[in-house]
Amino acid sequence: MRGAEFIRAVTKIGRSRNIAVRVDEERGKGSHVTLYFGERFTVVKDRKKELPKGLLHGMLKQLGLSLEDMK
Repeated sequence: MRGAEFIRAVTKIGRSRNIAVRVDEERGKGSHVTLYFGERFTVVKDRKKELPKGLLHGMLKQLGLSLEDMK
């Protein structure tokens, strides 16, 4: 899964659960952006590159989501 796909999937989950989701491009260096999911947040590395498996799991954990939620 690429970073942009991750952001789209989290946005879709937020819409279905009525949770505010936003991307803050100002908070992050270079290609990094901060993704807010309600009160929780995570940093998305590069939206164009593939996310390593461990990083993906860590980001989901920070947002309080699981891989099953992404399907």
